Amino acid sequence: MTVRDIVGEPLTVHGVTRTRAEYDERVAALLATVGLLPAMADRYPHEFSGGQRQRIAIARALALEPSLVICDEPVSALDVSIQAQVINVLMELQQRLKLSYLFVAHDLAVVRHISHRVAVMYLGRIVEMAERDTLFREPLHPYTQALLSAVSVADPVAERQRQRQVLRGEVPSVMRPPSGCRFHPRCPHAMDVCREQDPALTELAAGRAVACHLHGKVTIPIRETVA
Repeated sequence: MTVRDIVGEPLTVHGVTRTRAEYDERVAALLATVGLLPAMADRYPHEFSGGQRQRIAIARALALEPSLVICDEPVSALDVSIQAQVINVLMELQQRLKLSYLFVAHDLAVVRHISHRVAVMYLGRIVEMAERDTLFREPLHPYTQALLSAVSVADPVAERQRQRQVLRGEVPSVMRPPSGCRFHPRCPHAMDVCREQDPALTELAAGRAVACHLHGKVTIPIRETVA
């Protein structure tokens, strides 16, 4: 398939355009929207760079003028410089076309750059949700804390002084998750209740929610120390 066929396929499937001229005009406009020349429509994907191919995919996603675009690891296969180009295109389109993104990614630097709100998931469950700056400044769930502690800091002095939170054990099977809290086998703060009860995602403040017994109504037991 040529780029014209790829970008224009949603238009054909949904019967959006009636004439060939209208079809070609719409494809040219979509390519221009993502910073590609309309003359490129007759080329094939192998003639483009990785970043250009990602722009083509974005153009196809915008063909039906959606209000929500689901981006599943949209830059994970690209090098850092190309990642920046694609992220900038997405952010510019978001402002210009008033789009909302559900942005799925494991690169926390990218998540912090593009997101307004962040949800952290573990074994298919949301364990924490918060505004971006709040979550990166003050993570509440032990899994979120471990994730953020694994991100490198550019300052070598600060990097040496940071305390890493290394998780022990293997990630359990999502088909056979542990009882209670799914994170408890690897959690450094696990309590008896964590092994028995699956914590609900509880709103602690406006826009701030966490699924953890440490931040629920459960009182953390104080263990006596024998001298």
